[in-house]
Amino acid sequence: MSDPEITSTTGKQRLLKIAIVIALAAAVGALLYGKNNPGLRCPCSTGSEKGSATAPMTEPQSEAEVAYKLPTLIDLGATKCIPCKLMAPILEELKTEHAGRLKVVFIDVWENPDESKKYNINLIPTQIFFNADGKELFRHEGFFSKEDILAKWKELGVELVPASS
Repeated sequence: MSDPEITSTTGKQRLLKIAIVIALAAAVGALLYGKNNPGLRCPCSTGSEKGSATAPMTEPQSEAEVAYKLPTLIDLGATKCIPCKLMAPILEELKTEHAGRLKVVFIDVWENPDESKKYNINLIPTQIFFNADGKELFRHEGFFSKEDILAKWKELGVELVPASS
């Protein structure tokens, strides 16, 4: 007869090995999926990423967008990405509070996959700051707080004062 204590330990070891194999398979699958679908991955963190002014620049905005002659913030994300969902109320506040002084645009790259290629994005959400002439000034990947967005505009020389109530 076998000792129940030994059998129990052997069973736990077997379950641990199976769990490790499953975790490794899931990690490999996620990596392969990410490589085949660039621009569509949510960042692992929702707030620790810092922007880079050295990211590849995009082409100027279309003539229709430049016709507004307003600085523009384009947020490329998806309605089902958690950090993107956190950005939604911030974008709405910016759009409302700075109407007539700042154009705010949201593009869902899961519904419009060509947009991720057009803007050369690697992660979502990605925020791209354009001056009034449509020239890209800065881009940021990941969650970006309202305060940080306003501070970045100020750093870029665009002072946004909320409309009086």
